[in-house]
Amino acid sequence: MDTDRIVGSAKEFAGRAEGAVGDIAGDAKTQASGKAREAAGTVQNLYGQAKDAVRDAADTATSYAKDAYDKPAETLRDGSQAIAQKVQDNPLGALLVAGGIGFALALLMSRPVRRPPPRWRYYG
Repeated sequence: MDTDRIVGSAKEFAGRAEGAVGDIAGDAKTQASGKAREAAGTVQNLYGQAKDAVRDAADTATSYAKDAYDKPAETLRDGSQAIAQKVQDNPLGALLVAGGIGFALALLMSRPVRRPPPRWRYYG
């Protein structure tokens, strides 16, 4: 758990308490201060949650990459089995994707080569 989450939660709780005291006392300044502290705590808590999520995603990606590096044959087999299953589940979609890729490759390969114009000419 990130320290920003802990500090943010504490600020959020303190802001709620300050806002409640302001409500009871009828002090608008204390209410506003409590709401501001609560909002700052919420933002800091969300920032900590985002940092935790990024850290978890990076750890997961690193783990997958290490597994793929350590066991390339199994990774390739698992990937090909997953693709085969997707094709069996949705053959029309797979056909459309394959056709789109083929069309894009045909467009890329059929373009004429662009040659730069000559930089100088010899007149003699």
